[in-house]
Amino acid sequence: MGIFAKSVDYFKNRLGKTRNKINSSLSKIIALGRNIDDDLLDELEETLITDDIGVETTEKLVEQLRTAYKERKIKNTDDIIPFLKEHIKNYWPERDRKLHSAKSGPTVILVAGVNGSGKTTSIAKLAYILNQNKKKVIVAACDTFRAAAVEQLTIWAQRIGSQIIKHKSGSDPAAVAFDACQAAIARNADYLILDTAGRLHTQKDLMKQLTKIHDVVAKKIPDAPNEVILVLDATTGQNAVVQAKMFTQAINVTGIFLAKLDGTARGGIVIAIKDQLDIPVKFVGLGEKPEDIAEFDPQTFVEALFN
Repeated sequence: MGIFAKSVDYFKNRLGKTRNKINSSLSKIIALGRNIDDDLLDELEETLITDDIGVETTEKLVEQLRTAYKERKIKNTDDIIPFLKEHIKNYWPERDRKLHSAKSGPTVILVAGVNGSGKTTSIAKLAYILNQNKKKVIVAACDTFRAAAVEQLTIWAQRIGSQIIKHKSGSDPAAVAFDACQAAIARNADYLILDTAGRLHTQKDLMKQLTKIHDVVAKKIPDAPNEVILVLDATTGQNAVVQAKMFTQAINVTGIFLAKLDGTARGGIVIAIKDQLDIPVKFVGLGEKPEDIAEFDPQTFVEALFN
């Protein structure tokens, strides 16, 4: 298991709200002795959409279920949950969901996301686990437009034992990124994690700033950034997908950190993100403590989601 890996039982405990919602809805539809017919499939489709699995994803699942029933691959309602689990798992082919590392020098992780998504806390969680595994981590406060963001990251850095690079409020974020890269090289850091602005006056300004930071880092450290992680708030449901599409227009997002997954009944959004964006969810936030972070594993997630 990787340093971020967690067990099925851990996921079950933290996904209680989503699991209870999905299984409560399904248990009413898939009643004992009920026939599989158009009415049942329509109800199932409505339920899965309500659970934030997404319209397109749900339509595909229900159509696959309909075809399987016609071909007698499933015979009764007892077969529906195993069918859904297997097909949802198959949405995630084998691929590398681990944190990419630099071949030499510091591994640079650029973190983006709207304000309020849990971005700063997610950075702290990443840094904390890496610190716990004897890695030297520097964080950089490139969200200079909000004094509160710099202050929050400073407090987290002190709590988890990471060094921080920051400038005064209102400074050029790219200048902070430049200094952070120099510090990471000079101090032989293993990881450099850069916080970025979550909102500027316009969406165009925000995306321009992200691109500028990305370019500064790439010039200073070869092959950097090694990861561009987008933090999304699981409690926002389908709006998280909209945000992801916006950010991917400006930067090449390599992975998603889905925050606040423990505090929502909308955890089905993980499935919609995969189906609509095909960007790997690499990490999930499952609590308020620094250690409440897990590497996303589809098999573990799906098993924890369905009773």
